[in-house]
Amino acid sequence: MNDSTVTLPWLVIRQDDNGNRYRVGRYATRAEAQKIADSLDSRGHKQLYWVERIGQNGDEA
Repeated sequence: MNDSTVTLPWLVIRQDDNGNRYRVGRYATRAEAQKIADSLDSRGHKQLYWVERIGQNGDEA
């Protein structure tokens, strides 16, 4: 385990209109990640944004 796993456990994930998923960023708190996801989501594009904790869906880093 490295320091970034411990200090940045929250991910913002983007899914485009073709179903492809991308990691947008890693954040220290859920609130910080949610703020970024909400900001990106409010732009009105077809992409979906959500917050996940590392390890929530089998992700390790």
